[in-house]
Amino acid sequence: MKNKLTLLIPTKNEETKIRDCILSAIDIVEEVYLIDSCSTDKTVEIATELGAKVLTRKFDNYSDQKNWAITQIDTEWVLLLDADEQLTAELREEIIELFKNNKQNQYQAYWVFRRNYFFERPINYSGYQNDKVVRLFKKDNSFYVNKVHENLQVEGQIGFLKNKLYHNTYRGFDFHVQKLSHYATLQAEDYNLKTGKLTFFHFILKPGLRFLKHYFLKQGFRDGIPGLILSFLNGYATFLRYVKLWMLRNNIEK
Repeated sequence: MKNKLTLLIPTKNEETKIRDCILSAIDIVEEVYLIDSCSTDKTVEIATELGAKVLTRKFDNYSDQKNWAITQIDTEWVLLLDADEQLTAELREEIIELFKNNKQNQYQAYWVFRRNYFFERPINYSGYQNDKVVRLFKKDNSFYVNKVHENLQVEGQIGFLKNKLYHNTYRGFDFHVQKLSHYATLQAEDYNLKTGKLTFFHFILKPGLRFLKHYFLKQGFRDGIPGLILSFLNGYATFLRYVKLWMLRNNIEK
């Protein structure tokens, strides 16, 4: 199956995560590619030591970054992992069997459910109960759209893999808040075209409703303190989006 599958990982300063990500899949793929956004830590060094090929490209948005990298790949199929994701042993074996039995082509791509961790604890609720992503796909039938929360558009049917992907997004609270700020900056550009006058509703009500949605409707309270923090951060992310939009419209430096 190796000659059919390439591992692709988008990176920027992922030295604490990249080794485990690569090692979780390296022996079932033909090649490992990084699409790196000019890392300044040891990400590239670690990946190179493990035999990965590094494609360096200045970041503009998530979709263009990934779409460009996909064009550099020779294999028919792509396994895309974020640096904070890893194949579990069960998922790895499922992918091996899929290609070994030549059943991969019954679909053009595959959804994978994620087992999420935050503050090193499993998150079972908080809106992440059915968290799934397309991570295995045919290169020529798939492309990413949207600049911020990019989605993979697939020409053809998408199947489901049974086993879950390990996903641990936490690498320090300050890092997480900075990541939310980065997303909010990108979102402001998109929302500028579709959002009218900013009001009390955008700065107070929408963030509050987002918190209530994740904490009560999505049962974040069942995840304990991490669920409370996650629900608050979801509300805060909404607040930040409109702060950044207000700054954009008033030409205030970030």
